[in-house]
Amino acid sequence: MRANPDLPLDVVGVGNAIVDVIANVSEEFLTEQDVVKGAMTLIDTERASSLYAAMPPGIETSGGSAANTMAGIASLGGHASYIGKVRDDQLGDVFRHDTQSGGVAFDAPAATTGEPTARSLIQVTPDGERSMNTFLGISAYLSPSDIDDTLVESAAITYCEGYLWDRPEAKDAIRHAMNVASAAGRIVSLTLSDSFCVDRHRDEWLGLVADRVDLVFANEAEVCSMFETDDFDSAALQIAELVEVAALTRSAKGSVVMAGGNRLDIGVTPVERVVDATGAGDLYAAGFMYGLSIGADMAGCAELGSIAAGEVISHVGARPHVELTTLI
Repeated sequence: MRANPDLPLDVVGVGNAIVDVIANVSEEFLTEQDVVKGAMTLIDTERASSLYAAMPPGIETSGGSAANTMAGIASLGGHASYIGKVRDDQLGDVFRHDTQSGGVAFDAPAATTGEPTARSLIQVTPDGERSMNTFLGISAYLSPSDIDDTLVESAAITYCEGYLWDRPEAKDAIRHAMNVASAAGRIVSLTLSDSFCVDRHRDEWLGLVADRVDLVFANEAEVCSMFETDDFDSAALQIAELVEVAALTRSAKGSVVMAGGNRLDIGVTPVERVVDATGAGDLYAAGFMYGLSIGADMAGCAELGSIAAGEVISHVGARPHVELTTLI
């Protein structure tokens, strides 16, 4: 697999445009607030208000899985653009400013009606594990009319976020973006996002991956959930039968790349301490796709992914704190 280097954009990301609220909490906090550890749980407005009130002081920063990945690609020196939906409210302005200031093109007009801009309440426990409670707001209402076909055609890779796959119009938007990219001969990529997402959408995603996706990203729990097995090796072989390349992360075990009938095992980039695992998978995908854009082989792509992931888990927040170009 090789990305077209002659196009204006390396990657365009499609996903939920979310502002993250991140706070360090104890294990007891998760129990008291009935938070599912390590999962992404969708919440309504009332739950968002009560949980936000209970959380200790933290930081607010633009997030969203695919948006984090685009920020990583820009930090690596790549050219990235983003498609997502925000309202004309304060958090919508914050998201646009943060995204553009990070070097990612985001020019979609803000919605003037409907739900407010999405936010994710993220609790980080002392072991670095993150638990997300997400109010999707207007972001979940992304529709095919929000997809800029010309923008998709101008990118070597179209990267779609599994978290977005819940409302019918959002599903149609992803399918439309994938169809445009495929018709133009571009690489189509999907991240499975979360094992709970896989549980909700397994049958649809098996068909989607086999029919339309060239490059899939997943962690160990997600790919095992996809095939309803506890055997990672078996799941890796099964996903490899559906796509050209599968990039599978395994936390401290590193990552596995299945491509062309071969398996590559790549180690992690050592870090002094895991502070916050938020965004690790997002930044791994950024490094991997940036590798494709510069013509790296599969091992090189995975190593770049490990470097990017290693930086982001060494601090609080899902986007790089240093220019990733300085690490590669």
